[in-house]
Amino acid sequence: METNDRTALISTDSRITLESLTNRTNHTYRIETIRKKVIEMENQDWKIEFNWIKAHAGHHGSELADRTAKEATTNSDIECYKRIHKSTVRRELSDNSVIKWQGEWNYTTKGAITKTFFPKIDRLKLKINVTPNFTAMVTRHGNIKSYLYKYKIMDSPMCSCKRGE
Repeated sequence: METNDRTALISTDSRITLESLTNRTNHTYRIETIRKKVIEMENQDWKIEFNWIKAHAGHHGSELADRTAKEATTNSDIECYKRIHKSTVRRELSDNSVIKWQGEWNYTTKGAITKTFFPKIDRLKLKINVTPNFTAMVTRHGNIKSYLYKYKIMDSPMCSCKRGE
């Protein structure tokens, strides 16, 4: 008879982690990552068991984990990222988005008329009162001669000032 005992025993001194794993309303990133890994392993016929052990009680694995964590906090070769304020992250994401958008704006062949009014994307940060007339002017759609001429509603695209379309 062949036995395939695929049991993983995970011991932790963190009661909070064990409670969080059983609390179905807790959806923090780390807890969800653990849950997904457990499901993945169970789908591969593993049995996963969690148990709590007392901290600093001489358990070899626990002591090794504590020692490794302490080394990581004191090792100057390891890059450490400090907390960054949410507003800083938002601003940097916004700035990077504008840079990327400007690059796409520069190389697109669409919106040539709009580009004459807004060559730089950062000008779009201005508070512009977007009216139907403004939209018609910028997009060249609407009740303007060049647009009406295009659909043969007017005889000429020329402006009444005779300076062009």
